[in-house]
Amino acid sequence: MDFLVVCLAALVASGLTLFSGFGLGTILTPVFALFFPVPMAVAMTAVVHLANNLFKIGLVGREADWRIVARFGLPAALAAIAGASLLALFAAMPAIAGYELAGRAHEITPVKAAIGLLIVGFALLELSPRFARLAFPPRWLPLGGLLSGFFGGLSGNQGALRSAFLIRAGLSKEAFVGTGAACAVLVDTVRLGVYGASFQAGGWAILQGDGGGLVLVATLCAFLGAWLGKRLLKKVTLCFVELTVAAMMVVIGGGLAVGLL
Repeated sequence: MDFLVVCLAALVASGLTLFSGFGLGTILTPVFALFFPVPMAVAMTAVVHLANNLFKIGLVGREADWRIVARFGLPAALAAIAGASLLALFAAMPAIAGYELAGRAHEITPVKAAIGLLIVGFALLELSPRFARLAFPPRWLPLGGLLSGFFGGLSGNQGALRSAFLIRAGLSKEAFVGTGAACAVLVDTVRLGVYGASFQAGGWAILQGDGGGLVLVATLCAFLGAWLGKRLLKKVTLCFVELTVAAMMVVIGGGLAVGLL
């Protein structure tokens, strides 16, 4: 069941995100978090996200504007180190509180509270018409990179901020996608290195079970979704689907934050 849910999420999310609102990481992180510890869920999402963006670069990478990648992507990669390190710090903290509900014990931990609230916040943010219209002048690209990279390292939520800062950079649709994918690859590569160092320090105890196979299948589904999205060659706006997905993410994020999941 977990394979089916994650793979469907990867397929649909990747197809929708090639030219539209929600980011792959925004959707996949809470789905993985239903089945795995939060730090592992974020890292698994990063692997799928990295592979998917490498695939996007293969599709439209020749259109990327590498000057903008340098101005936005390099600060983002540096800030991702801080965000990923903060995730490791949260994961090492003890539970804040505990309670019993319906005969089951639940704990509110710093890492679940932080990631859960970020999932809720970014789900609502990406649905906001005001945020959708938000666009920053090109001079703010380095600042945008810092913000996007930090939240990308902490929770995987980087696409919404990245789009807001790149949208007024004078890029064509193909260049926008290629440039965004190149910046995402920088962030994902750096944060995976930090996650790996954290897992190594913990003796890789967090990486158990079917995680590797699940990541592989989810990655292949994300490739298929990106290919299908590329075939559409236009912006995909599915309001009902986006509202439904956002509602699910709010529920999952809220459940994580209060220790129910």
